[in-house]
Amino acid sequence: MVEQIKNRLRASIDLKTSLLNNERILSTVESVVNEIVNCYKIDGKVLWAGNGGSAADSQHLAAELSGRFYYDRPPLFSEALHVNTSYTTAVANDYSYDVIYSRLTQAMGRKGDVLIGLSTSGNSANVLKALEVANQIGMITVAFTGETGGKMKDCAKYLINIPSKDTPRIQECHMILGHTICELVEIALFPKS
Repeated sequence: MVEQIKNRLRASIDLKTSLLNNERILSTVESVVNEIVNCYKIDGKVLWAGNGGSAADSQHLAAELSGRFYYDRPPLFSEALHVNTSYTTAVANDYSYDVIYSRLTQAMGRKGDVLIGLSTSGNSANVLKALEVANQIGMITVAFTGETGGKMKDCAKYLINIPSKDTPRIQECHMILGHTICELVEIALFPKS
């Protein structure tokens, strides 16, 4: 069992090392940070969408922006679209689970806002539809996916596709890059003296 634990740690380290050397992904993350900073400078908001573990990651990262990350500072408008369970279950029941995020994006999103969709496969229909609506509104769209990017690769302005097919490892990388984005946004908007 100890060897299995070591194997998982090695796999995680190896994937993160590949990210460390992936200039395309690093450059994309930098661009996403700049877009989010610009969004907040015009009083915009950052919305997040994902299912299962990606929903949990979306909620976690939204909280880092709306609460605080490393230090006390004013809150930023950031929300994971699944957190209103009455809305989610009503729309899923009355319309379709596929539109739970697109309808809320239509209601909440404005030109210049940011929508970040997380899906390890890149094929989650409800996240894909939200990105499509966000594009129509004029929002900045970001897709966090696995290796292929799935259908989301053609629907987002920025693609952060982790070079792996292993869902847990992909999600770990989504979180480390998500945390990095939150940290850099916080520093840019609220520099410490």
